Amino acid sequence: MPAPINYLKHRLAAGEVTHGIWLGLADPYTAEIAATAGFDWLLIDGEHAPNDIRSLSAQVAVVAASESAPIIRLTDDDPAKIKQALDIGAQTLLIPMIDSADQAARAARACRYPPEGFRGVGSALARASRFAAIPDYLATANAQICLILQVETRAGLAALDQIAATEGVDGVFIGPSDLAADMGHLGNPGHPEVRAAVLDALTRIRAAGKAAGVLTTDPDFIEASKAAGANFVGVGIDVTLFAQTLRMLGQRCRAG
Repeated sequence: MPAPINYLKHRLAAGEVTHGIWLGLADPYTAEIAATAGFDWLLIDGEHAPNDIRSLSAQVAVVAASESAPIIRLTDDDPAKIKQALDIGAQTLLIPMIDSADQAARAARACRYPPEGFRGVGSALARASRFAAIPDYLATANAQICLILQVETRAGLAALDQIAATEGVDGVFIGPSDLAADMGHLGNPGHPEVRAAVLDALTRIRAAGKAAGVLTTDPDFIEASKAAGANFVGVGIDVTLFAQTLRMLGQRCRAG
């Protein structure tokens, strides 16, 4: 019995356009609600949301039971954190702040068991192997890991072609907000200079044969990104959707 098939990995590799949202509320109940919405994937944010390994684990469990693929974004490329995220059952990871091919290669190796990598072996304790119910997990896990690296600085863009060419990297995600800050346009990811850099990067990533990702809530930017080649497309954030809906309702009540 092999490791579960990572259907999102195969869909992205085939060039299929997928859509998802960021989960930042850091709660399994709201993650379960989001999992009823029909998105291709749900990204559980461990970088900016108040998550720890236990809350990440609880959210992976409820999303994995749905038709949406769970993804974890970690705080950084620390191999120990990568190991824990994989052991709790995530098969797709987004790793932020990748600036070089060396970083990319290290992250790719951290995701995989020897000889392809150096992921620590402890799967008998882990949900990833269904607590040792998958006898062939160790032999088959590497093939089902999907690694998406987040490039969000000018240094990362300069190394983009090398990062995208790194063995074991399935996709590259461009972070418009941090890129805007690094380019001198803090708080303005829609600035023409930033937008042009993002669209150019997406085209280059797809030309390299890798999945190209972006997050934006601007409908025009979403369409432009897909036209440029984006097929891992974040279209919303649960925190802002929740806040905006409540505020709109509050305004209507005050106006009435």
